[in-house]
Amino acid sequence: MCGKQPETAHLQDELVRELIGLAEAATAAGQRTPTADRLLADGLFTTLTNVNFDNRAIAEFTARVRAERDSFGGAPCKVVELWKGDTDTVSLRSTLLFGMKGMAAYAHHAMNLGYVDDEVSAWFYKGLCAVNRPHSVEEWLALIVEFGQMNFRCMELLDRANTGTFGTPQPTKVPIDIKKGPFIVVSGHDLADLAQLLEQTEGRGINIYTHSEMLPAHGYPGLKKYPQLVGNFGTAWQSQQREFENIPAPILFTTNCLMPQRPSYRDRVYTTSVVGYEGLRHIEADACGRKDFSPLIEQALALGGYEHDHSMSGINGGHMLMTGFAHGAVLSHAEEIISLIKSGKVRHIFLVGGCDGAHPGRNYYTEFVKSTPMDTLVLTLACGKYRFNDLDLGEIGGLPRILDMGQCNDAYSAIKVALALADAFGCTVNDLPLTLVLSWYEQKAVCILLTLLALGVKNIYLGPTLPAFLSETVVKHWWRPTICTRPPIRSRTWMRFWEGDKPASFLDATERSLFPSRLLAAIGFSKRKRKENNEIYGIQRQSSGRKECRWTHARGLSGGRGSCRSGNRAVPSWRLQHRTVRAAR
Repeated sequence: MCGKQPETAHLQDELVRELIGLAEAATAAGQRTPTADRLLADGLFTTLTNVNFDNRAIAEFTARVRAERDSFGGAPCKVVELWKGDTDTVSLRSTLLFGMKGMAAYAHHAMNLGYVDDEVSAWFYKGLCAVNRPHSVEEWLALIVEFGQMNFRCMELLDRANTGTFGTPQPTKVPIDIKKGPFIVVSGHDLADLAQLLEQTEGRGINIYTHSEMLPAHGYPGLKKYPQLVGNFGTAWQSQQREFENIPAPILFTTNCLMPQRPSYRDRVYTTSVVGYEGLRHIEADACGRKDFSPLIEQALALGGYEHDHSMSGINGGHMLMTGFAHGAVLSHAEEIISLIKSGKVRHIFLVGGCDGAHPGRNYYTEFVKSTPMDTLVLTLACGKYRFNDLDLGEIGGLPRILDMGQCNDAYSAIKVALALADAFGCTVNDLPLTLVLSWYEQKAVCILLTLLALGVKNIYLGPTLPAFLSETVVKHWWRPTICTRPPIRSRTWMRFWEGDKPASFLDATERSLFPSRLLAAIGFSKRKRKENNEIYGIQRQSSGRKECRWTHARGLSGGRGSCRSGNRAVPSWRLQHRTVRAAR
């Protein structure tokens, strides 16, 4: 999917080793420089998936890192072979390194808006030096937990940078049909680049369309004030080769999610910042951070766009999206949401989001959301939302059932909302009727997952496959108690979990027999002949409080006593654990 060639991967590994050397040299000298701080963040970001494919640009950046390292004096230190060693060590080293690459992206965006956190910057030095040293499993795990907490601080920094610069996001409807006339498509995550382009296109008769993770930009008052920001083009990043085919407009990639271009539009693709691809035109910033987007503007005018209004749709055929439900907007309705939960009008909240990809198995996110009951809310973020964000699932109490919280970094918003609800109900986040169904693909998804784990958040489904860099030992001793590494539907274990799009409440008696009761309970069917899913709560109101029934996987019980069978295949059983929590006020 990435399309990265072995030579490019090798150059990026070499860049990581030089970044480790820079961190070691600065630490040994007992000093840091703003240049080194920026090089560490931008360098790690450069090596993130689908960011830079330009071998020359990577080699030049590596030379800059090497020069900065030499400025600290001393002999270059020995750097560990990143992908060699025993399986568990490589797994844990990779987990920390991939997490730091994700955090580097967020730090980079904050820096572009003039926001810097000294502790975040200092942790890149600490983390890279830690990657270069041996540790016990316990020490690795402690480092990863510490990193997860630091990444939360970094996401908070970026949230402050975005809202401080562009205002608090507001719920906004975004059309996905394309108007006739000249236009530019802007992809990636960097709001600062989009803001500069909007300034430079004022009064030029050019419409601006966001793409993929840039969609949440429509919710920011400081960006939506520009009348030429008129809609969103296409769906998620992995569909760009098809959706950009013969597009009569230039495309600007501000950050990652770039793929190899097809000849039909290659001459219209521009990159900026750390993004690069051999042969593409690159927009550099001047010493003050200003960028001249005149080449895009002139090409947009020359191409002229579509002669007539051009109809496009989401994956499910919809023509309108909603965004702007970050924590500021959601918490402004906190009292209503709490009232809806207390009254039973909202019975469960699902957070469904993360990084998307092209594998057909990812269709289960669409099926999952379609089948959620009408008395549940679906929070979403990152590009995984394109699997279902054009669906109209109705409203609850005037709120749409799908609430788009923003980009991947806006997982911070989801955490803020969860903490606020937990405080309102006098319980922990894990006691809320909340389930996280997360899709992972690249390193920013990794750093968000590590943050959730560091904060002690449970009830997480991670899919659609287990990350290859996680060893069995790491999964067994640390992850499995916290996350379910198989998705709730469309996996081998739960193959019968979802067959069709109909909610269980609409099934007849014969059809119900085809579904495990844990699925039926998860989507609102009350009858339970078997035990329900691991991370879905059944809430029973009692005068003395609230009783939760949680079903947990009984490992090792396959096909024997305490298990059930589906056809000729044994299905794991689930055992019930009861606990009483504080009653909702």
